[in-house]
Amino acid sequence: MATRDIYETGFDEDVQAKSNANQCPECDGHVTTNAVETVCEDCGLVIDEQRIDHGPEWRTHDQDQRKRTGSPLTATRHDRGLSTEIGRCKDANGNELSGRKRQQLSRMRREQTRGRFQSKAERNLAHGLGEVRRIASVLELSDSVRDQACQLFRSAQTEDLLRGRSIEAIAAASIYGACRCNGHSRLLDDVVDAARVEQSRVTNAYKTLNTELGLPTQPVRPSEFIPRLASELDVPAYIRQRAQRLAEQSESTGVASGVKPSGFAAACLYKAGREEGRWLTQSEVAAAASVTATTIRSHQDTLEEQMTSSPA
Repeated sequence: MATRDIYETGFDEDVQAKSNANQCPECDGHVTTNAVETVCEDCGLVIDEQRIDHGPEWRTHDQDQRKRTGSPLTATRHDRGLSTEIGRCKDANGNELSGRKRQQLSRMRREQTRGRFQSKAERNLAHGLGEVRRIASVLELSDSVRDQACQLFRSAQTEDLLRGRSIEAIAAASIYGACRCNGHSRLLDDVVDAARVEQSRVTNAYKTLNTELGLPTQPVRPSEFIPRLASELDVPAYIRQRAQRLAEQSESTGVASGVKPSGFAAACLYKAGREEGRWLTQSEVAAAASVTATTIRSHQDTLEEQMTSSPA
């Protein structure tokens, strides 16, 4: 039988021709394989059949039965979310368990707790990730920022940055670093208030993460703090818009460079409030931005000089 040099497969992209070594056992013809079966092109003999259906097992109208497994893997758990949870008083159907069964589950739960961590590093990872989740919940951060902070904590442990430092400080620094990388206007004081460690330790931990891991953080601009401070001070929209213009003008001229962005944003709000006839006290504006009243007065003088040289 003459050998063909060209195979015509039509529009089925899954069809692939095997080598000549794999010939039909009946007629020595050419064998092709697609996603369903292996068949001889000459005599039509089905040599092999794919019995595994890789498609979904649900039908179109089965909207509530589309989960075949549990939750996906997550970076917020030390074991990626693969641990087993043992119940207490009820079974999977909600029925009450007998006393003997509850005692058995209690012993199983105790043994599972003892063997949950394979090493001290894994125990520290679980503690640190739990602290990251707690701080993220207090600050009401999104799930994506929380997951990034957990991954940052994992990277810090992998690079051996936890040695000689507090786990809580690294966890708080991971939260602050994730906020900085995503451009969120979160003050370090906000993270410290939610954390269980002093501000100096969080600051040193963040500097270590930023230096050793090379975080892609961008400089925070004062205009990013205007909406947050305006909402906290409950100022009208027209004052916020005026403060936004002052902050953006200062950023374009370079006046706001090298200063604390939250303090300069508070000074813009204070200046805008005075221009629009609503007097905000320096103390309440400074408290919202976690700066002193002296900082507000200093930045106000800078804004006055800027407006004198180039009126808005």
